[in-house]
Amino acid sequence: MKKLFLMAAVFGMAVSAQAKVTLPQIFGDNMVLQQQTDVKFWGKAEPSSKVTVRPSWDRKAAVTVTSGEDGKWTATVATPPAGGPYTVEISDGDKLVLNNVLVGEVWFCSGQSNMEMPVMGFGSQPVEGSADVIMKAVPSTPIRFCTVKRTVAVVPQEDCETKWMENTPDAVAGASATAYFFAQYLQDVLDVPVGLIISDWGGTAIEAWMDRETIASGFPEFDLSFIDRNEVQKNVSGTPTQLYNAMVAPLIPYTIKGMLWYQGEANIGRPEQYRKLMSAYVQMMRDRWKLGEIPFYYVQIAPYAYGDPQALGSAYLREAQMLSQNDIPNCGMAVTLDAGDEGCIHPAKKREVGERLALMALHQTYGRQTINPYSPIYESWEVKDGRIFVKFSRAEGGLAPLGHRLGGFEVAGPDKVFYPAEAVVERGDKVRVICPEQVAEPAAVRYGFHNCAEASLYNLYGIPASPFRTDNW
Repeated sequence: MKKLFLMAAVFGMAVSAQAKVTLPQIFGDNMVLQQQTDVKFWGKAEPSSKVTVRPSWDRKAAVTVTSGEDGKWTATVATPPAGGPYTVEISDGDKLVLNNVLVGEVWFCSGQSNMEMPVMGFGSQPVEGSADVIMKAVPSTPIRFCTVKRTVAVVPQEDCETKWMENTPDAVAGASATAYFFAQYLQDVLDVPVGLIISDWGGTAIEAWMDRETIASGFPEFDLSFIDRNEVQKNVSGTPTQLYNAMVAPLIPYTIKGMLWYQGEANIGRPEQYRKLMSAYVQMMRDRWKLGEIPFYYVQIAPYAYGDPQALGSAYLREAQMLSQNDIPNCGMAVTLDAGDEGCIHPAKKREVGERLALMALHQTYGRQTINPYSPIYESWEVKDGRIFVKFSRAEGGLAPLGHRLGGFEVAGPDKVFYPAEAVVERGDKVRVICPEQVAEPAAVRYGFHNCAEASLYNLYGIPASPFRTDNW
C-alpha cells in the first residue's frame, strides 16, 4: 500500500511538473516591459488549460487565457507608467514568477559588427571611454539588456538563447556599445528605465535578417531552395533568412517602442539592391511585429579604406542609405562621416553614434524638439555668376562652421574628372564652392564621396552633413 501511495505521489509530481507553464527566454528576471501600452506575453502550457498573468503593479490587470490544443497561449497585459521593480506571476496552477521587472522604454537593436562591437571593444580595437563607462556601471541605473546568442535556422524558431542583464560592470562590458550609449542617453534625458533587445552578428548582409516571404516575393535573385531541402547553410553572411529565423522570429511579438539598425558594410557593391532590401526589411519587421509604423533609426556606415581610401564602393552604399530616408516612413539616419577610421572597420567613436540615434528618438519619438538632431542633406545646386552654390535641407539654425574653409568637396566638368575644391558656408542653408581652376564649366559637385573621407560640414548642433554627389555617373 505504501508503495502504491508513493507511486501515486511521484506520478502527481510528474503531472504537476509537466503542467507548469513555460515561457520563451525573452521573458525573465530583470526584463523591461514597454510602458503605458498593451504588452504581449506568450508561452506553452497543458492543452486547453487556464493561464493567468498577474502583474504586481495592479492585481486588477491580471489576465486569464486558455491555451490551445497545442498548448500555446498568448496574453495581453496593460502596463503602467514607467517604474518598478515589479513581479509578474504566471500560473496554470503552478506559479512561475518573474522578478525585478521594470517598466519603461524597450528598443530592438540589430545589425552586423559595428552594432555587435561591445563596450569593452574587440581585440586591439577599443571603444573610446569604455573603461570609465564600465567601471561606473551600477545596477541601480535602470538600464537592462539581453543579447541573443548567435545561431542559425532554416525555418522560424519559437525560442532563442538570451538572458536579461542588469547594469553591472561585467554585463555592460559585453553589451553592444552603440546600443548601450543610446540607452544611456535616453535614460538620462527621459529618467525612465530603458531595455535593449540586442540581436546582431558581425559580417552579415541584410538579407540574412529577412524572412522567406519577403525575399521570395521581392528578390528572386536569391536562391531559397535550401529551405525546402532543410539544409543549414554555412555561409551565414550571404544566406537569406537564417538569422531572421533563429535570432528575430523567436522575439516576436515582444512589445517594443522602436528599432535601431547598424548594418551595410557586408552589402557594399550592391547599393541599388541594398536600397530596395532596406525598405523591404523595415516593412517586414513592422508587419511581423504588428505595432504600426514604429520608429526605425539607423546608422550610415562609417568611413574606412576598404583597400583603397579613394575608391567609391562604400560611398555608393552610404548614398543608398541616405536615399532610403525617402522610402521609409518614420525613420532617421545617423551620419558617421566624422566617426570613422581609415585603418579599422570598427571605429572607436561609438558614443557619438549611440547618442545621435538617441537625439533623433528624443526629437521624433518622444517630442523633445528643442534642437535639430538631423544631418543636413543635399537638396540642389546651381552655378551663378561663375560661383557654385549648394543648398541643403534640414539646416535649421544654419550650416556650420561659418567662416571656415571646408574640405572634402570636389568639382568636375563635362569630362567627369573631379578636382578638390574648397568651400565656405554661406549664411543659412547654402555652401559656396570655389571652383578649381582646372574646371572651366562645372558639371558636378561631390562631398565626402570616397571610401574614406573626413567631415567638415555640420549643422548648428554638431551633426555632420551626409556625403553626397550631384551627378549619377
